[in-house]
Amino acid sequence: MSAEDIEWIIPGEDWPLAGTHRGHAGLADVLRKASATMEISSPAPPEFVAQGDRVLVVGFARGRIKATNRTFEDNWVFDITVRNGKVTKIREYIDTQALARASQMDASGLA
Repeated sequence: MSAEDIEWIIPGEDWPLAGTHRGHAGLADVLRKASATMEISSPAPPEFVAQGDRVLVVGFARGRIKATNRTFEDNWVFDITVRNGKVTKIREYIDTQALARASQMDASGLA
C-alpha cells in the first residue's frame, strides 16, 4: 500500500521517532522503532477528511514511552498523500513537546 519512495515526516527532536523516514526500509524502521519504544491507544476512532489525492486523519492518542515509563496525551493530524493507489507521503502534526517530555531521561539517565 506504500510507494517505494514513500516519505514519512515526524517533526520534533529529543524523542526517538522524530525525523524524515524514506522508502520501504525507512518505513519499516520507524514502525519497528515505534513498537519498541512506545505503547499507544486511541480511545475514539479518528476522523477522515479527503480531497483529491490528500487525506487528513485527525485523532487523539494516549501513550507511554517504555524507556521512561512516562505517559503522554497527543492530539494529532496525519496529512497523507495517495497517488496511483499508494501512500507516497505522510506528514504528522503532533504534540512534539508532550512526546519529548515523556521521552526525556533525567541527569542520572533515569526517567
